[in-house]
Amino acid sequence: MSKRALPATLALAGPTASGKTAGALLLAQALDAEIVSVDSALVYRGMDIGTAKPTAAERAAVPHHLIDIRNPAQTYSAAEFAADAVRLAQAIRARGRRVLLVGGTMLYFKALFDGLDAMPPADAQLRAAIEAQARSEGWPALHAQLAVVDAVTAARLAPNDAQRIQRALEVVRATGRPLSSFHTGERRGPLPADLFLSLEPTDRSWLHERIGRRFDAMLDHGFLDEVRALRARGDLHPDLPSMRCVGYRQAWEALDTGAPLAVLRERGVAATRQLAKRQLTWLRAMPARQVIACDAPDVARQLLRAVGLAP
Repeated sequence: MSKRALPATLALAGPTASGKTAGALLLAQALDAEIVSVDSALVYRGMDIGTAKPTAAERAAVPHHLIDIRNPAQTYSAAEFAADAVRLAQAIRARGRRVLLVGGTMLYFKALFDGLDAMPPADAQLRAAIEAQARSEGWPALHAQLAVVDAVTAARLAPNDAQRIQRALEVVRATGRPLSSFHTGERRGPLPADLFLSLEPTDRSWLHERIGRRFDAMLDHGFLDEVRALRARGDLHPDLPSMRCVGYRQAWEALDTGAPLAVLRERGVAATRQLAKRQLTWLRAMPARQVIACDAPDVARQLLRAVGLAP
């Protein structure tokens, strides 16, 4: 296949620990592409081990974008991501290179492919009140309350998905309308992909084993020390979006309570598996994707074949 026939904008998605980083490096080098990260955790500086951030060597081998662009005390919305990704894609294309969108934050992919619904702005006072209620009653209780006023949204959220439960309750309390009523349906987003690949396991136990091994490797490489350093800053707290990231929330709680390392590992691995399940649920609802078996021995060849670079 000639170079002109290759897709100009590609997307590579998949659940956590499915091999996206390795697959992205393979494709980017084969296609002369630059990588735009589609990951809400990789935007934060100082959060390297627990996010499995690409290494300095990997980032030197292929240009990466939208990594280390925010302080963990700051927020970063899907709308901000979409605007940044579109701007970067235009610049990458102007350099004569391809755009490779890579990550597992499915809301970000939705923002690019379908666009975002017009949503009410954040309300700091309401948000603070909901956080206080959660500290008193727990997020599962607030999830149950959300199910009464917005059953559609509650059905797709885990009982401990603090960030999304909070936003859904905030919208209901601010507008009197459920969050689901703002979702207006299919439309074309600002950066659709010419080809959308998804790394998904044929055997879920394969992914679970990788999640466990990766969490062990994070602990061995100083993940707890990384979280201790973040806590020592003094300007972070567990209700921030950055500290709600899987692994960081469990490590923060373990340091608060003095839970043993084995308990942290159990909770961290369980939370990561739950994240992977949610990501796969999102992906199954995206029919345009082309599934690549991430647990297949020839996954690299499958990826290259999908873009037209292998027979």
